[in-house]
Amino acid sequence: MPESYANPQFARTYVKVATRAEGRGAREHRRELLTGLSGVVCEVGAGHGLNFAHYPLSVTQVLAVEPEPTLRGHAATAATRAPVTVTVLDGTAEALPVPDQSCDAVVTSLVLCTVRDQAAALAEVRRVLRPGGELRFYEHVRSAHRLVGAGEDLVAPLWARFAGGCHPNRDSVRVITDAGFEIGAVRRFGFSPQRGVPPFAHVLGQATRT
Repeated sequence: MPESYANPQFARTYVKVATRAEGRGAREHRRELLTGLSGVVCEVGAGHGLNFAHYPLSVTQVLAVEPEPTLRGHAATAATRAPVTVTVLDGTAEALPVPDQSCDAVVTSLVLCTVRDQAAALAEVRRVLRPGGELRFYEHVRSAHRLVGAGEDLVAPLWARFAGGCHPNRDSVRVITDAGFEIGAVRRFGFSPQRGVPPFAHVLGQATRT
């Protein structure tokens, strides 16, 4: 893992911020994201393991990939409390340590905004999914409002520098489509993860490896 992935100060801040967001609705979003999954699942960018508690018992194994060491340590602890078998792995979205066509589903959760190369990451998702396998995604995306979207474009370089590589202006649904996935249901909504923060555009959806 490149040294640049190690960012313990941001990781500690992220744990606090993300935990507060759970009580504002993110917990319900995660439950919606994971409902109905089964078999072997690869979770890309597992963070500190907030999804683990919500996997249904029909999932036989979760391969949880996380490049940041501090978050990965938290995820390993969360895995011991999960209702299903979770194996936490060191790796990046662009080079998943998972065999070809070995997964029934892949989950991305607030991670496509941070990956360095979305096209490469989604090529890896396609590689590890079996034919007909499912991608589940929960992401914040560029606003459809013209002025808000322009503002996100403007602040994106600085925001990414101080927010762990997060880009607020990515159109992740379009990139998923461009990567050769067939988009199924997509729910778009505004969500404010913190008190006093205006709602950001989010999507919850499903796509199939064609």
